Amino acid sequence: MARKTKKVGSAGRFGIRYGRKIRQRVIKVEKVLKAKHKCPECMKPGLKRENAGVWVCKKCGLKFAGKAYKPK
Repeated sequence: MARKTKKVGSAGRFGIRYGRKIRQRVIKVEKVLKAKHKCPECMKPGLKRENAGVWVCKKCGLKFAGKAYKPK
């Protein structure tokens, strides 16, 4: 059962484990990762992360390497 509240967001799945700072870092990284990203080729918001650092556009099919959590 996945727990999620307004305060802790997606890190609610960890409960009280691992400490506050680490859970806050997880929240910050996951917000960036799950955000809508625009494709640099067609400029449409359809990028999806395939693996760490590999991004694919669902619209035009462009596949490129970027950062692990951001398609820079």
